[in-house]
Amino acid sequence: MKLDDFDFDLPDALIATRPARPRSSAKLLVADGAATRDLTVADLPAQLRAGDRLVLNDTRVIPARLSGTRTRMSAQGEVTAKIEVTLMEPQPDGTWSALGKPMRKLKVGEIVIFSKDLRAEVKAMDEGLRLAFNLSGDDFDAALNAAGAMPLPPYIAGKRAPDARDHDDYQTIWAKHAGAVAAPTASLHFDAELMAALSAKGVEVSYVTLHVGAGTFLPVTVEDVTTHKMHAEWGEVSAEAAAQINAAKAAGGRVIPVGTTALRLIESAAKDGQVHPFEGTTEIFIYPGYTWQITDALMTNFHLPKSTLLMLVSALMGKDRMDAVYAHAIAQGYRFFSYGDASLLIPSQTRQT
Repeated sequence: MKLDDFDFDLPDALIATRPARPRSSAKLLVADGAATRDLTVADLPAQLRAGDRLVLNDTRVIPARLSGTRTRMSAQGEVTAKIEVTLMEPQPDGTWSALGKPMRKLKVGEIVIFSKDLRAEVKAMDEGLRLAFNLSGDDFDAALNAAGAMPLPPYIAGKRAPDARDHDDYQTIWAKHAGAVAAPTASLHFDAELMAALSAKGVEVSYVTLHVGAGTFLPVTVEDVTTHKMHAEWGEVSAEAAAQINAAKAAGGRVIPVGTTALRLIESAAKDGQVHPFEGTTEIFIYPGYTWQITDALMTNFHLPKSTLLMLVSALMGKDRMDAVYAHAIAQGYRFFSYGDASLLIPSQTRQT
């Protein structure tokens, strides 16, 4: 498998920069085996069966983009420089790994001030920027929420700056555990009305946590995709969630992750067709030829060309089928990427009755 095998041409106009409102009014392409249906996310309950179990990622996106200043003395006196920081992930020692711009304007030991409440000391730069903040716990969360902006993906941030709307738009309605710097975007389509309709249909839900990292946007740089090394992300499948998923499977229900993040996590936690409690990092890379453990179908958005996520959906549905699905989506004007429309992918072996 070569990287170019997963390339396609996408009109720039189909890259969504704002989500649909209401959330469940987004379009939904249902690829059910060889059949294709054009619906909306509000139609999702009618595509599912009582006893099916959706697996939802309850990570909370932090407003990880910070604008600050650092001040130092020079021969000309006190000079101030503007610094842009994107937080990546917390470290065991309490610091945060981060991306800084421009790095040449920072030195170890300097203080970057982001607001009257929030500042950080530069602790290291040799293997990436490390910051130690003046606050922790709830105080840190409150100050970060006040000072930070949502870390929109590059293909959106290149078109417009994040704003106050993104604090709601780029967060799921069930977000709980803070730590992600990118949203589980398929879940952004769910609102209270849709959740009520799913419950009325007898569709059940389980929550797992995968803190989506900035590595999700890293390009694949190797020509032989099987040699690509995935970034690591922290996740947890509780004993309760594992038991719920296994019970649904045993009862004949389908296990349907909402988003590739939930899918990668439960497949990481699976062995011999069962999900086991899991806590730790996963670097699972799913591409055509993968042996599936748990996943019966997948709800997901439309992904970047040459991306690991496009490889993942090709592993689920078959590459030729996904080529046809994406060609149909482009022809019908579906909106792509994080704020775009959704698909429900049901491989032929789990076709609906």
